[in-house]
Amino acid sequence: MPEMIITKNLDVPGIDKLDVYRQNGGYEALAKALREYQPDDIIELIKTSGLRGRGGAGFPTGMKWSFLAKNDKPRYLCCNADESEPGTCKDRVLMEQIPHRLVEGVIITSYACKVHTAFIYVRGELAKAGREVERAVDEAYAAGLLGKNILGSDFSLDVIVHRGAGAYICGEESALMESLEGRRGYPRLKPPFPAVVGLYGGPTVINNCETLATVPAIIAGGGDWYASFGTEKSKGTRIFCLSGQVKKPGNYELPLGVPLSTLIYDEQYGGGILDDRKLKAIIPGGSSTFILSPDKVDTPLDYESIAAAGSMLGSGGVIVISDATCIVGAILRMTEFYRDESCGKCTPCREGTFWMTEILERLEHGHGHLKDVDLLMDICDNLAGKSFCPLGDAATSSITSGIRQFREEFEYHARYGCCMVSSNEKKQQQPTTASEPVGTH
Repeated sequence: MPEMIITKNLDVPGIDKLDVYRQNGGYEALAKALREYQPDDIIELIKTSGLRGRGGAGFPTGMKWSFLAKNDKPRYLCCNADESEPGTCKDRVLMEQIPHRLVEGVIITSYACKVHTAFIYVRGELAKAGREVERAVDEAYAAGLLGKNILGSDFSLDVIVHRGAGAYICGEESALMESLEGRRGYPRLKPPFPAVVGLYGGPTVINNCETLATVPAIIAGGGDWYASFGTEKSKGTRIFCLSGQVKKPGNYELPLGVPLSTLIYDEQYGGGILDDRKLKAIIPGGSSTFILSPDKVDTPLDYESIAAAGSMLGSGGVIVISDATCIVGAILRMTEFYRDESCGKCTPCREGTFWMTEILERLEHGHGHLKDVDLLMDICDNLAGKSFCPLGDAATSSITSGIRQFREEFEYHARYGCCMVSSNEKKQQQPTTASEPVGTH
């Protein structure tokens, strides 16, 4: 079993409480940071560690911190805990089970970035996670870990927990800032980028929950220690959310670079395909990433390898699809999600997600035409890269990759008005007789 970093002590009884968290080494990294490091030293330490953002883009964290504009405006930190990518449930577990690790990461990051007001933006549906984080923040204030002169230092910080209202678009950093400022969650035009003009017009750093929860371990163990895990360019460990048609779905922390096949088939992790079916496809980073074919199952789970295979590591939400699944129906379900979550600000996304769903529903329910398959690809071409924010790209990923790899299934729906998978299942279940050779049905 590989060494646990982010999920270490996750199952210790009472670890969500401050006293138990401190008994297991909690807030020692914060004390070390305040005692031994200047803010710029911590940024260099994070650069050395190779930590990259765990929200989806995988941008180097230390470099992101160093981009903050150097002016006299107040700086802000936003923890993006608006976890809403289908197939992803890692941040929720961290907030519910070990919220002080996140709070400690927020404090250290704020110190490194010279921030005195930080926000933790929690997705509205994550009611328990929001309560746990709020309680952890209150406990930290009561213990002198937040507020004025933290642990006797000259550093002060206020942390505000903000509940979102359940909008997927608020996982996009500029829409998150709009929401925090009390407006509807519409994305902003970039540039200017948040590091220059962000929350309330000040330089703002925005990091994912898992990213911030990793920071205390790096302070405690050192940048070189953390960089010893993973690959040359994708360092450290991360939580992979394994779901779909797999025997043991769940959150598993693994070093970056471990093959997909290990996560899916190893008895310590996924344990293989549900009902011992054949692997049909894999979505490696949440529903907004491109679908991979089963021949890519040995691809290492790191940013570069997954990109070379034709997809993205994204949020780490690995969705397993078996040969019992109709790919048209699965993609329809994902596209309906993006249609419903489109903020409607820009025409390509507002109209494109609607019409893609309409065409997929037509195909799925037996009313489609062969030309619908090419029409879907044409709409995707007019949407990807042409919407105001990345939601448009996310909505097209499963469709374009699905049609490229499983075009015959889409055309089967159009030709016969039914699903190829269910038709094949029925054929296999039909009994044969001596007078009726196999294959004549």
